[in-house]
Amino acid sequence: MGAVDLNMPVLIVDDYETMLRTIGNLMRKLGFENIDEASDGHQALEKLRSQAYGLVISDWNMQSMSGLELVRQMRANSRLDQVPVVMISAEDGEETIAAAKEAGVSDYIVKPCCASKLKDRLAPILGRF
Repeated sequence: MGAVDLNMPVLIVDDYETMLRTIGNLMRKLGFENIDEASDGHQALEKLRSQAYGLVISDWNMQSMSGLELVRQMRANSRLDQVPVVMISAEDGEETIAAAKEAGVSDYIVKPCCASKLKDRLAPILGRF
């Protein structure tokens, strides 16, 4: 796996604006600049259907459509089934994490999350950066 394209489009999905801003800032700190946001799974799917993203970072708990359902719908769509998805959530139960993995997340990070932790978890998925 080669170096990561830091210009790849990244979609962050969370229904809390503060978390969108926090994760976006962490990604910018890691060198990613092409960051888009969605406030729930429905909006994320609309964006995913109209633009190619290199990575999706999603919360689990969101109104209208959960991150888990977003991942399930992505994995059921042949155009979206290979897009890496990292779930960042306060949900830390073993059953929750297992359900996310079973649905097809690339990795699961329990909040709080810092830039170094995010980088360590993204590197095996995306490549070195």
